[in-house]
Amino acid sequence: MSSKKICLWSGPRNISTALMYSFAQRNDCQVFDEPLYAHYLSKTPAKAYHPGADEVIAKMENDGEIVVRELILGFDSSPVAFFKHMTHHLFNLKLGFLSETVNVLLTRDPLEMLPSYAVNVEKPTLQDVGYQQHIELLEYLQSIGQTPPVLDSKQILLNPKKVLSELCARVGIDFQDAMLQWEAGARTEDGCWAKYWYKSVHQSTGFGEYVRKTEPFPEALKPLLEECQPYYERLSQLAIQA
Repeated sequence: MSSKKICLWSGPRNISTALMYSFAQRNDCQVFDEPLYAHYLSKTPAKAYHPGADEVIAKMENDGEIVVRELILGFDSSPVAFFKHMTHHLFNLKLGFLSETVNVLLTRDPLEMLPSYAVNVEKPTLQDVGYQQHIELLEYLQSIGQTPPVLDSKQILLNPKKVLSELCARVGIDFQDAMLQWEAGARTEDGCWAKYWYKSVHQSTGFGEYVRKTEPFPEALKPLLEECQPYYERLSQLAIQA
């Protein structure tokens, strides 16, 4: 069997875990939760301020090249494999393997994402949130002849069936209605960091309604917002629309 290997390249707090749960409902798919996280934590200053970093590093393979070779490219046990990644986890990795994977970009308006992320990481930087890396990744994929589908969290929530149907068509698999709902609670595929980040998705049984944030945007995050917005605006123009 030769699996179709779908790599979702997300930023944090972008409903990427809900998408992983969605793909886990398929009858032909196995999902993997951020297999490059320990690689990233063990090689960047993020280890000092990511909750549970020591546990992640202890439990997972720290060498990203091994993860790419043995897991991402080596997996062939189901027709579809879905790898949930954070874009910034590609730190210092050779990108050639992306020519053998189906790549999807997931973004979210930084006006909504940054306050959510700052709950767990008090002083995030541009390196932490993935917007610049998304554009660099997009340009790399385009340079090797790929046109990766782009997803915006808001558009998914506005019309999950339409956006996921188009995504499935773009990546060459059939849409399955089972992707729209799941049982509440944790999944065995969850990373050991779930206790810090997954409370809301564990309470969910499907994609929630889109609700615009009404709280004032934190003053301390405004400089980072200004850095992120040009990258987000470029990505959002390419996103599948609800």
